[in-house]
Order: sequence, then structure tokens, then C-alpha cells
Amino acid sequence: MIEALRTPDERFEGLPGYPFAPHYREDLPGYEGLRIHYLDEGRSDGPVFLCLHGQPSWSYLYRKMLPVFAEVGRVIAPDLFGFGRSDKPVDDQVYTFDFHRGALLALVEALDLRRVTLVCQDWGGLLGLTLPMAAPERYERLIVMNTGFATGDRPLGPGFEAWKAYNRSQPDLDIQALMQRATPILSDAEAAAYAAPYPDMRYKAGVRRFPELVPDRLDASGAEISRQARDWWSRDWQGQSFMAVGGADPVISVDAMQGVRRYIRGCPEPMIVPEAGHFVQEWGAPIARAALAAFAAA
Repeated sequence: MIEALRTPDERFEGLPGYPFAPHYREDLPGYEGLRIHYLDEGRSDGPVFLCLHGQPSWSYLYRKMLPVFAEVGRVIAPDLFGFGRSDKPVDDQVYTFDFHRGALLALVEALDLRRVTLVCQDWGGLLGLTLPMAAPERYERLIVMNTGFATGDRPLGPGFEAWKAYNRSQPDLDIQALMQRATPILSDAEAAAYAAPYPDMRYKAGVRRFPELVPDRLDASGAEISRQARDWWSRDWQGQSFMAVGGADPVISVDAMQGVRRYIRGCPEPMIVPEAGHFVQEWGAPIARAALAAFAAA
């Protein structure tokens, strides 16, 4: 059994723009004893939008996109273990690429998600972009924002190395302050909501660990499966794609996302949101509407 903490429910009461009911699974094969949380909103007779967050965010990140997607389909927005309302293993070493990828694969299977539009950013993309090749019959569309393939065959870049060093120096990272610096359009209450899942530093093992998990060499955990995924998207992807890029992201640039686009078969030129930073979903409603319009027009 993995020792884990569970954030008290009262920490999630009254969060601005987040009126959604929680849903849980505690029966994922290989993750017995751990409870994963996900949002399940919208209508059951349309496509599924699988919305995957990164670090240090959680499903709160999708509160602006979710209502747009819910008008046409079902929205599933999980919290990765260690984030949001999901259980938080206390041992930093539990957090590995394979641990999280396996949990997402198991959740997709448990919910039997089909006609999926994968919506991903940051770690939601590093992990999420490896999922469709495992069950391509489940996936139809992709909406990808400020992320990449974690292939370990290229330098991570000075921006990301600086972020790693900063995160390493902050074992009790001030998530509210970080989100306000990265996304100045947030109100104080919205920025505080991002920190709601973490009453103290014991709950932040996932937050601490994730930047260290990005593969920086060919034999790093996750690198080989990510290279396989990059090849799969380039060669075998048959679905529709839409890319949106935050132009003010100091870590993942527009040029970097153009590099990602070249590996996604049939991906059109991206929608660039010049004022958006790394957390592009905070500008998410018009992005969601533009993606749906592009899919309908294709």
C-alpha cells in the first residue's frame, strides 16, 4: 500500500468558477488504495473531451474551457495523483512517468472513454500524448497547448532548466504566488484556488517532483515511450488536430510549439494567443470555441 494524504473536502468549498461535483474511482488496477478524482460534466450523447492538466495545476485549470465543451459533449477532467482532489502519495519517489501514465490509461479503460478529444498542456501533454497509440480506436481529435514530447533526445533549454532550479529550491512552493506571476489576469481568489489542494508542504510531493521527471537523456524514464509516441503522431494519427499557443510563455515558446506541430500529422497552423502565458487555459473559452469551429469546418 502507498501511503497517501487526502485533502479535506472543505478546502474545495466556494472556489470561484468551480461549481462542479466531484467524481472518484478507487478501483484502478495497480493503484488499489488510491482514490483518483475527476470531473464528469456535460452530455452523454456527444464526444468526450479528456482534459489533462500539468504542474502545479489541477482540474481547476479547465473551468473556462469546460462549459464550452459541455455544450456539445462529455467532459472528463481528472486530477493526477498528487494534485487537486486526488490522493497524494507522501513519498516523492512514488512519482514517476510510468506511475502517472499507467493511472491515466487505467482511468480511460475504467470509464470506457470513446470518441475522445484529447485536450492537453504541460504534463498533460507529456503524458497525454503517449496515450492514444495505446488505444487508437478511442481517440478522434486533439487540442494541444504549450507542451511537448518528453523524448530525452534534445536539451530541455535554459528556460526549463531555470524553472527546475527554482522549483528545487522551493520544497514548499508558494503556488498562489507562482500562479499570480505566471498569469496576471487571475484574481487573488482564483490564484488561491490553485493552492487549495495543498494545506502544507506534506501534500506537495507531486508538485516538487514533476519538473525532475522531464526526461533529459535517452534512457530516462518515459523517454523511449515518448519517442514512440512522437513517431506514432507523425506516421499513424488519423484524427483532427488543433493547436493553441500562449505567446508569453517563458518556458515553451511559439517556435518550440511549431516544432511539436511538425510531428503531429495534419496539424494546421496554431492559434497564437499573444498575451497568454504558460497556463493557456486561463484564456480558454475562446480557444475552446475556435477549436470546435475548426473541427466542424474541416
